[in-house]
Amino acid sequence: MRLSMALLFYYNLLIMRNLLFIGLIFTGLFVNGQNHQLVKIWETDTIIAVPESVLPYKGKLYVSLIDGNSWDDDGKGGVGILSVDGKKFNGNWITGLSAPKGMGIIGNKMYVANITRVVVIDMKKRKVIKTIPVPASENLNDVTVGKGVVYVSDSKAGKIWKITNDKPEIYVNDAPRVNGLKFYNNRLYYGEGKSFKKIDVERKITTIAQVTENIDGIEPLANGDFILTSWVGYIYYVSKQGGVQTLLETHQEKINTADIGIDIRNNIVYVPTFFGKKIIAFRVEAIK
Repeated sequence: MRLSMALLFYYNLLIMRNLLFIGLIFTGLFVNGQNHQLVKIWETDTIIAVPESVLPYKGKLYVSLIDGNSWDDDGKGGVGILSVDGKKFNGNWITGLSAPKGMGIIGNKMYVANITRVVVIDMKKRKVIKTIPVPASENLNDVTVGKGVVYVSDSKAGKIWKITNDKPEIYVNDAPRVNGLKFYNNRLYYGEGKSFKKIDVERKITTIAQVTENIDGIEPLANGDFILTSWVGYIYYVSKQGGVQTLLETHQEKINTADIGIDIRNNIVYVPTFFGKKIIAFRVEAIK
């Protein structure tokens, strides 16, 4: 009888510990992923020619402009500059590109994904100075940079390329539907379909979270959490522990949410609306 009571005591203790552990997990997800909101600050008029990506840099917003269909090699695209208050826009900073998408900056050079090659722009001279062909690439999409290296995703081929000294090599060979990239804290974060992943310096891949639609934009917040977008019209808050909150849905209105940029100091996210032809700025705020 005493043995049975002792077993029952330890069984109940085990259950209580497990319940406490589960409770802590869900509390952590709530604190880090379920209590945030987007507050709109401004939006432009519909004057921006199919904006795909926004890159804040030195007080300006650089915007890749497709100005046509998503993958047409037509020379109609370019890069524009938008003021951080959304009031002034120059759509002719760089012209003559083809469906440009992700952008990254190293020193005075901007690297832009341009279907099957990466265009290098001298930002001071405001002109294209080089084109880097990426062999066997099909649909180059997002760009991020880290430690002098350019990373480029190929969404159709399912690969991530690494460009060092203007020479491309495959970094991740099997990443179906890969799109968004972000080099942050010495790790490469990326969206592989609906999976949010990271790869460390030893090439170990970890899945952080799953969202409801294919991932496009990826940007970190100052607290180590992330804002993710899906092109079809979703914005997510993803905690570093993997908790997911949907902050905004615009797919019902057929408004896209493409490759975002972020002012990490002020928690401001800049959202290109693609066929919506405007940029919208939101502040990420905690709900008290």
